[in-house]
Amino acid sequence: MVGAVIVVSTDGSCLRNPGGAIGWAWVNHTGGEAAGGAPSGTNQIAELRAILEAVAAHPGDEPLMIESDSQYAIKCATEWLPGWKRKGWKTASGSPVKNVELIRAIDAEISGRTGPVRLRWVRGHVGNHFNEEADTLAGEAARKAREAGAVVGGPSAVDPAVLAPAAGGAAAPAPQVPAPSPTEDPAPAGGVGAAGASGDEPETMTLF
Repeated sequence: MVGAVIVVSTDGSCLRNPGGAIGWAWVNHTGGEAAGGAPSGTNQIAELRAILEAVAAHPGDEPLMIESDSQYAIKCATEWLPGWKRKGWKTASGSPVKNVELIRAIDAEISGRTGPVRLRWVRGHVGNHFNEEADTLAGEAARKAREAGAVVGGPSAVDPAVLAPAAGGAAAPAPQVPAPSPTEDPAPAGGVGAAGASGDEPETMTLF
């Protein structure tokens, strides 16, 4: 018997994109939230990190629905991911996939979860309560990271190699990540489902 669906909203923030302080956050619709930040990064890194932390924080058999207002992050974890894996983590043009450590970590978390995971696109900044709450938490975390000049937040689900400091102890500079075209590597979704990521608001849908 399938349990109740866990719905979690995520969001990322970058105070100056690219290179500024970033924050990420998730908010469970029935209670519970978490946020963290780093002194430099990109908006895309923050959005991916929010999804990664949300999935890692919700293990179990229950179906999990992750809501994000980032079509890029959703497509990285669904539509584009199978093709990238087949090509050895290269894009259609043969270039290395940007933010590959985070994308591979998301893939591993979803693949290792016993319950199914879906990702749903929601429009940001239109009064969606949980999306707005995640946005606020991510922004606050980014400002704290900027002030501290260091990573802030609770225990991380990210492999330490992803956040390894550069020589001398300084944080490794975040890559500048151009937003991919909506047609980049349009591979079919694999083991994780996506809904509403085409640009249409997901007013109605069948879950799982």
